[in-house]
Amino acid sequence: MKASEIRDKSDQELKDALIELRKEQFGLRMQRGSGQLGNPARFKEIRRDVARVNTIITQRAQPEPAGEQS
Repeated sequence: MKASEIRDKSDQELKDALIELRKEQFGLRMQRGSGQLGNPARFKEIRRDVARVNTIITQRAQPEPAGEQS
């Protein structure tokens, strides 16, 4: 998932996407534990997608700067 795609989503869609990513991450951990993991590189993708979503959520929660005065 690209950052531009994430920015286009609403706050609720971001929360839903985060939940889905966490579920997928959990499923991958279970597959790895049972020895059935097919694509180990997906761990890295999921971890980065979770970080991207969390970053956008945090940025939206912070107030906009009033502008710099020189």
